[in-house]
Formats: sequence, structure tokens, C-alpha cells
Amino acid sequence: MSRLEVTVAQTREIILDAALRVIQEQGLARATTKEIAKAAGFSEAALYKHFTDKSEIFLGVLHERSPRFPDMQRALTTKPGTATVEANLAELASAAIAFYHHNFPMFASIFSDPVILDTHRTRLRQLGMGPHLANQALARYLAAEQQLGRVRADADVEAAADLFLGGCFQAAFLAHFTGRDRPDAPERYAALLRSLLA
Repeated sequence: MSRLEVTVAQTREIILDAALRVIQEQGLARATTKEIAKAAGFSEAALYKHFTDKSEIFLGVLHERSPRFPDMQRALTTKPGTATVEANLAELASAAIAFYHHNFPMFASIFSDPVILDTHRTRLRQLGMGPHLANQALARYLAAEQQLGRVRADADVEAAADLFLGGCFQAAFLAHFTGRDRPDAPERYAALLRSLLA
């Protein structure tokens, strides 16, 4: 298929695939729109027909080329009262750890450059997005389970959410730091939190 025959939707997918490759190979700081366009086989102008800026391309990569943690966050609204709390937490931990582990090199790139970090932070605010939303979604889920009597009535669900996702992030960090391909099993985190909330 020639570039002339590529549909608008396909063009966007090709750009995101190319952006992911460039970010993984060169790091976020060197993943310029020029490099992404070159890897995709398009002009830079083609990128701006689909994305307003580099930050939006990066967000597209995070949300559409990563393990399904954002989907799992949204699914938490349907989880209260289903399965067991521990099973639901294990599913979330699995998605969270996979997401953090997959994206850790990109996160490191963001924090290594104050300009990129500030731009990314500003862009997330404009879009009403950010990492804090995962903590809030989990706290809401735990509060709903609390209302159903499946989580201890005096449990601090916000602190529990912070501890749980912090542990998932640490598991991903340690896997990268020690050179392991995979982080620890997520069931450990689910069982621990469930014991604290029971």
C-alpha cells in the first residue's frame, strides 16, 4: 500500500507506531517530530494533521500503545460488588505494573528534562489528565466496596489507593533497576492490601 492509499485512521496509527519506536530507540528528548515523521514515512506537516504537538503524540503512545491500565481504571466503576475485592485488586495490579514497567523508560526521559516535564505537565492539565486520576479511581472503587460492606468501614481508602499504586510503581522500578524482564507477581500486592482492608 502506498502512502497515498493510507486512510486518515491508518496514518494516525502509523505515526503512533513510529513514535513508539523512536522513543524506545532514542529516548523522549531526541524523539523530535522530524524523527517521528521520518520513521513514519510522512512529512512533519502530516503529523500536525493528527496531533497538535509532540506532547499529544506522546500521550497517544502512552494511552494507545501501552498495556491496558487506563482501560482498567475506567473499568473500576463497574467492579464494586463483583468477583472478590482481592481478585479485582489483582487484576488492577497486573495492569498497573505492566503499564509502569512498559513505560518506565519514557517516564525517566520526561523527568530527565525540566522543559519536557513542564510541557508534559501543562498538557496533561489542559486535557484534564494525569497520574493522580489512577489513585482517585482506585479510591472511588474502594469507597464503593466500603459502602457494600466488603471493605472495612474505618479504612482510609485514599491512603490505601496511594500505597497500592505506589507499590505497583516500585515493582516496575525494581524490575528495571535489577534488569529483570518481569516485575513481581501482582497477586502479592492485592493480597496485602486486602488483608489491610479486611
